[in-house]
Amino acid sequence: MNLFETLNLKPELLQAVQALEYENPTEIQVQAIPALLEGRDVLGQAQTGTGKTAAFALPMLQLIDPQLKAVQGFILTPTRELCLQVSKAFETFAKFQPIQVLPVYGGAPYGRQLHMLSNGVQVVVGTPGRVMDLIQKKNALDLSQVRFWVLDEADEMLKMGFIDEVEAILAYAPFDCQKALFSATLPYEIKKLATHYMPKPLEIKIASKTLTVENTEQRMYLVQEKEKFAALLRLLEMEPLSNALIFTRTKLRAGEITDQLNATQYSAEALHGDLSQPAREVALDRFRRGQTRILVATDVAARGLDVPDISHVFNFDLPFEAEEYIHRIGRTGRAGAKGIAISLVTGNEMFRIRRFEKVTQQALLVSKMPTEKEILEKRHLEFENMILERLSFSKEPQEMELARKLVEMGHDPLLIAAAALKLVKEHKKYARIQSVGVVDMDKKARSARSDRYPSGKVLSGGKSYGGKPRSSESGGRVKNISNVSTEKGMVRLSIGLGKADQIRPTMVVGAIANEARIPGKAVGAISIQQNQTFVDISEQYVDQVLNKLQKLHINGKPARLKRQG
Repeated sequence: MNLFETLNLKPELLQAVQALEYENPTEIQVQAIPALLEGRDVLGQAQTGTGKTAAFALPMLQLIDPQLKAVQGFILTPTRELCLQVSKAFETFAKFQPIQVLPVYGGAPYGRQLHMLSNGVQVVVGTPGRVMDLIQKKNALDLSQVRFWVLDEADEMLKMGFIDEVEAILAYAPFDCQKALFSATLPYEIKKLATHYMPKPLEIKIASKTLTVENTEQRMYLVQEKEKFAALLRLLEMEPLSNALIFTRTKLRAGEITDQLNATQYSAEALHGDLSQPAREVALDRFRRGQTRILVATDVAARGLDVPDISHVFNFDLPFEAEEYIHRIGRTGRAGAKGIAISLVTGNEMFRIRRFEKVTQQALLVSKMPTEKEILEKRHLEFENMILERLSFSKEPQEMELARKLVEMGHDPLLIAAAALKLVKEHKKYARIQSVGVVDMDKKARSARSDRYPSGKVLSGGKSYGGKPRSSESGGRVKNISNVSTEKGMVRLSIGLGKADQIRPTMVVGAIANEARIPGKAVGAISIQQNQTFVDISEQYVDQVLNKLQKLHINGKPARLKRQG
């Protein structure tokens, strides 16, 4: 028996579910679908991969009147990628109903969106910026007849600074329409938003056991920062790779790694927030078709990324928070397939690994970096297999005539074969095996276990950030920068508080990115000294930061933000 039949879905939806070969609803679907069908508001805390899209899509499609050519269902998402993923899911579930679904997002031409809205669509999935444009500037999106309003990945909206837009968009929908809010975490601001607009919602929290995919093998390699790319090349060559997603913390790093990979004969594409929507779609299409084997992405660009059969996820840079780590590794090991998630970890990042292990309830296997000898042996074996495969062909190769001629000239057949093989090897393009040092894992692990970090410190404006960065692409590379030059395009600032005041990098990123309203990716390297902190800011945003943050209050202590040099 298909357990979806117990959820009182109408035949058209059951037919769509059966066509997808879904049999058992997930935990959040079991709890949310009946409540939403009854007309209740829902506040759901659920991670990626828990089936939350179907949890609100199926009830919404059941309640919509297909004959009414007006927007009755509305879903707000933080990114274009998630918008497209959700709208695609809605189209699949609505396959057997005359319901029109329209994704609206920035970067796409207005023409098609305006045309479909004028003809009448029942479901709109959108991102905040484009939705506001269609409502205010184009006067094309009418939400007055919305019956079911969903805010998906609310915590990402908060990190990206969209909460004001969320409330402004809510003002255009009927106050008494049914609402559902889904979020991986529930910070204070999200709870406050939910309480204001949903007085008595059903609260659903999915246990942490569902956060990770059991089919994903998680491994880490301890490396030095300067040897990360060399380590990545070794792993790419030794792993049974079909395709891979490599995560970096900043768009600059994503671009650099993509260029380096292409220079070493790997086909790679970058995916980050600065790319236009058409460029993103081309990169994703090439990846899906197998024309590109590797995507190098930032977190914001990969949010909601829906690409099946990713064999490997690499964390070139570790994320700051466990939630982002979970989102990343959730891109592999899907739909019952085996997946591998690999993290390149520097010694001072071990404390993050312990946090990830605690949240995921899974240990990361500490693995040994492949040696140069192992790589050369693998290359030799692959080359030998390639020759054996060629010899198995029944058709005689064209080069046989040349081989006979050389034998008739008196050359040893074995020497002829060896010389030919040597020429082939010389022309086969292998990446140069770069040096990767050995890191004392036991020493670093002991150091990490001794770390103690306070949480919930009060930052500027008296707000508690709990030490979490509030940005879409979390910046803040932690290293000693006080005596080195800034990167190109960055300006160094100083804060008159440091280790003695228990400042952490995530606090610095969170305070600057959130209060100055700049993206987290604009925050560069951070160095926390005993009594002061240095932070690099993109020159594009430095004046904005200095104007808005002339004074900071961290842990109740005032500090000034000053330009260095």
